[in-house]
Amino acid sequence: MKISVLSVGRIGSGPEATLCEDYARRAAPLLRTLGMRGPDLAEMRESRRDNSTQRRDEEAEALLRRIPDGATIIALDEGGKQLASREFAGLIETAAAAGTAEIAFVIGGPDGHGDAVMKRANRTIAFGAMTWPHKLVRAALCEQIYRAATILAGHPYHRD
Repeated sequence: MKISVLSVGRIGSGPEATLCEDYARRAAPLLRTLGMRGPDLAEMRESRRDNSTQRRDEEAEALLRRIPDGATIIALDEGGKQLASREFAGLIETAAAAGTAEIAFVIGGPDGHGDAVMKRANRTIAFGAMTWPHKLVRAALCEQIYRAATILAGHPYHRD
């Protein structure tokens, strides 16, 4: 199973990008031992449309074009379900056991997700009720994917 992180907006070359790349690099070999690949990180351009609905819709189209048919889509949204790290690892493990070809974690733009993404999402999760900067959400998501890989591989990184 392939794990992808798709997000609207550019992360640039700052410390958040370094964190994302570091956790993705660390996760890759563990995921391979579990029969998975990734995480692949992809960015979509922020829309410049006039109003928030148009921006969300345009960004949703761009995100969904990058996701293959049959992929499990997990949207990150402040209204989503909050998961403990072991639950998050279980979500990935369950998708892999079900024969899912790809699990795509999607992070919307500053205006949130468009309706098309929310309708197509198999699940919506949140990193708490607070609104987070997109760059930090990406870094936190990459860390949680790495943490999930360590949990599933029996690596001592995660401690209960």
